Amino acid sequence: MNLQGKTLFITGASRGIGLAIAKRAARDGANIVIAAKTTEANPKLPGTIHSAAAEIEAAGGAALAVQTDIREESSVLAAVQQAVERFGGIDILVNNASAISLTPTPDTPMKRFDLMFGVNVRGTYLCTQAVLSQLVMSAQAGRNPHVLNMSPPLSMREHWFKNHTAYTMAKYGMSECTLGHAGEFRALGIGVNSLWPRTAIATAALKMIPGVDIGRCRQPAILADAAYLILTSDAKSTTGNFFIDDTLLRQHGVTDFEQYSVTPGTTDFIPDFFVD
Repeated sequence: MNLQGKTLFITGASRGIGLAIAKRAARDGANIVIAAKTTEANPKLPGTIHSAAAEIEAAGGAALAVQTDIREESSVLAAVQQAVERFGGIDILVNNASAISLTPTPDTPMKRFDLMFGVNVRGTYLCTQAVLSQLVMSAQAGRNPHVLNMSPPLSMREHWFKNHTAYTMAKYGMSECTLGHAGEFRALGIGVNSLWPRTAIATAALKMIPGVDIGRCRQPAILADAAYLILTSDAKSTTGNFFIDDTLLRQHGVTDFEQYSVTPGTTDFIPDFFVD
């Protein structure tokens, strides 16, 4: 099974992990809807929906760049409509867009709190709701529909909450969507899963955080390859899982993890959050 001819709606696909997933699917000849906000180049945060479209098409896919604010229902519904008009339907949703603030309660302004919940939780729920009818039709046509949320395994350990309660709640909200929607959509034949990295991933956004040693990170390609395995699996039997990238890849026979290191030979990676 591959992704040739499948249509993927990916939020936050103008750069980083979302773009890596898009380009991996494009190698099969997939159609990619780039649902992201950035239309103007920013020297500090490279990548726009248009530059992403060019990279996706160079990789072998068809791209539709749609400026989308996933906090706004009208924006998401318009993007879904454009996707259906261009490609005839949607088979896969990747809820990748996310907002982060690793701050304690006194240092988390409510504006930032609202941004994280608006993008992470509300955006994931809204996008899933907005494409659901398309995913149902995809299932009825035997096209193996999936929802993939880029969110962590759920853990009720105080350790994961105490330093950044708001961010943890916002990311776990995405994972709660996985848990609930997997059960809700199982009878419809739609797979719903989460994917999370074991180590920090070298993205442009991470590079903006002071003190992070990018050399101790892995590249977005590890998540792209792991996502590909999920999205090409049987949606009826692969659902309700919280996958960790390197564990999943090992289960599928991958032994060369050096290819994903920013710095070859690294063994002391920065661990990501939420992996017990």
